[in-house]
Amino acid sequence: MATTADFRNGLVIEYNHDLFAIVEFQHVKPGKGPAFVRTKLKSLTTGKVIDNTFSAGHKVNTARVERRDYQYLYKDDLGYHFMDSNTFEQIPVQEHLINAPEFLKDGQNVEILVHAEEEKILGVELPQHVILQVVYTEPGLKGDTATNASKPAELETGATIQVPLFIDQDEVIKVNTETKSYVERVK
Repeated sequence: MATTADFRNGLVIEYNHDLFAIVEFQHVKPGKGPAFVRTKLKSLTTGKVIDNTFSAGHKVNTARVERRDYQYLYKDDLGYHFMDSNTFEQIPVQEHLINAPEFLKDGQNVEILVHAEEEKILGVELPQHVILQVVYTEPGLKGDTATNASKPAELETGATIQVPLFIDQDEVIKVNTETKSYVERVK
């Protein structure tokens, strides 16, 4: 059990028969009336984000969620297969549990969130930035840089993102997996 005083970003709580991670919270003490805590909660099972207000001192059940290091191996009919970096045990994970499956590359390290009491997989988180090679993109036109123009580029994993006009085929770029956008060119 925890109270609203124990709230912090990333804390996983049981709420409405589901597991939610606290994304954002704010303690509010109005001039009139009791204090309360305004929160944004993200469901670990559906990914849906909800707003909720708890009265100050409200007790909630916390859930023990562990982050374990795994390595991506391959994809087949059963899903995406990952190997535990410590025990070398392999597990399949469904695509809907992965935050950005289109950026997974063979041998890439990820973190898998596991509900410790039930040993149930809650999600797979890729690193915030991944380094990928551009497999195909149209050549950019010289002098076409007056505006912040972009063009589509296909990456080695099969994903397509928008990149600046100066990016050419076979270049290596850094991609943000949360926003699914180009960050910078890697030299």
